[in-house]
Amino acid sequence: MIHKSLLFSPSAIGPVTLRNRTIRSAAFEGMCIENGPSEALYNYHTAVAAGGVGMTTVAYAAVTRSGLSFPTQLWMRPAIVPGLRQLTNGIHKEGAAASIQMGHCGNMSHRNICGCIPVSASSGFNMYSPTFVRALKKSEILELVKDFGKATELAYESGFDAVEIHAGHGYLLSQFMSEWLNRRKDEYGGSFVNRLRFTSQAIQEVMEIATQRKMAVLVKMNMRDGFKGGMEIEESVEVAKLLEKAGVHALVLSGGYVSRAPMYVMRGAIPIRTLTYYMPWNYVKIGVRMIGRWMIRPVPFTEGYFLEDARVFRKEIRIPLVCVGGLFSRAVIERALSDGFEFVAMARPLINDPAFVNHMKEAEEKGCGEGYASGCTHANYCIGRMYTRDMVCHQHLDDIPKRLLDEFK
Repeated sequence: MIHKSLLFSPSAIGPVTLRNRTIRSAAFEGMCIENGPSEALYNYHTAVAAGGVGMTTVAYAAVTRSGLSFPTQLWMRPAIVPGLRQLTNGIHKEGAAASIQMGHCGNMSHRNICGCIPVSASSGFNMYSPTFVRALKKSEILELVKDFGKATELAYESGFDAVEIHAGHGYLLSQFMSEWLNRRKDEYGGSFVNRLRFTSQAIQEVMEIATQRKMAVLVKMNMRDGFKGGMEIEESVEVAKLLEKAGVHALVLSGGYVSRAPMYVMRGAIPIRTLTYYMPWNYVKIGVRMIGRWMIRPVPFTEGYFLEDARVFRKEIRIPLVCVGGLFSRAVIERALSDGFEFVAMARPLINDPAFVNHMKEAEEKGCGEGYASGCTHANYCIGRMYTRDMVCHQHLDDIPKRLLDEFK
């Protein structure tokens, strides 16, 4: 039996106190209609809240239309505030705090989704979208900084307790941080300080609003980009120190780069047949079928796969840290908490079982909590499907085509 566990004890992120140490991490749900909340999004997050989680994070809201990656993604604007307010009311009714992850996808989009040529730190061609990309002008960067602040105000009006700014995974803020991608010659490129300037300005804008509104601010950041030439842990520790100095309340320690090392984020293999089955029949689908296993390289899965790198940050950073990545069992969760991480975040276990947190507590009460594990098999069907349909676990479907079943054995 587990003794003196912190897991079910309350703890604070800035001005917000969570009932326990668990967070539903911001995994894209694919459940939005016309870039706004839907009944499916409401049902999922309220189910997770009812399932005992301390805070559930709604993913991945674009701060402006140019930041959209998908047609089923949230776009922060006044028109969706009533629907988001209904969502946060439902989450709060179940006893959980509500957070929303916000960011900008940068080069990971298409004109027909984001309404313009996709933008990034530098011009070029993104073969993983695939699309031509243009560099943002300085005036546009400053406008996007304001958009981060406006989105934070909208999050407050929508009833969210916290915002999580996405500064990792190869989206726009991390595109500016990356020496591999950022080839600018102005004050937003070149030196490490210059490459972090956009992120610093955006965080400052968010913190001004959040401080006035007594909201918590978390930042999801990379510890490593996961490919040669990307950011490594030494530089990322300096990013974390900058964010700590800027006043953010917690860091979510992740890794990976969607356009170069996507499976470094989630680990395991991507089910290519599933991914292409749910895509529209077009040149992208054909291309992924032909060269997908070369483009999307598998990375071996182990439980708690970010924990070792995260320990380096724990030694250097004093604000609360959220451990994420392969926390599929009570034993690994306890290991993270005992290493000094204030919170643990998970997504796939809560896709498989929204009541995973309550089930861990029930197992503890029965004297078998230490050995309790999620039923998630990290087959990654939910990842292969969620970019073109709503997020769901394959273990709860009886209509998966036979040609896909071998991928999950």
